[in-house]
Amino acid sequence: MRRGGFTFVEILLVVVIIGILASMVLPRFAGRSEQARQQVALSDINSSISTALDMYEMDIGVYPDKLNALMEKPGDLKNWNGPYLKKKPLDPWGREYIYKPSSDKKDYELISYGRDGASGGGDDISNKQDLSGQD
Repeated sequence: MRRGGFTFVEILLVVVIIGILASMVLPRFAGRSEQARQQVALSDINSSISTALDMYEMDIGVYPDKLNALMEKPGDLKNWNGPYLKKKPLDPWGREYIYKPSSDKKDYELISYGRDGASGGGDDISNKQDLSGQD
């Protein structure tokens, strides 16, 4: 009496076909995770962190010296209505964002150095870069 089922050769053939299909599809998704991280960093910089900095500036009149001022009251500021952020934000690569206030504290730059973690590596993300993709 013969039982119904698949032979070893049939199962092996299916595994080989799945492997071939996966080798054709997976490379298309490989670069997407890095693109997604870059978009998350850009979103953090241009929305949540910038909003917290703008709220601080509206309350105090100038941007803070350091991002820590968004979580902890710096000194004896009477108009400080924080915390503006619950915790210090990290970029998608697990590093702190670089915050550079202007000398008059009327403007700032927020930067993530991207995957390589080094300035000028070509993957830096900043609130000062042109959002159309051109620096």
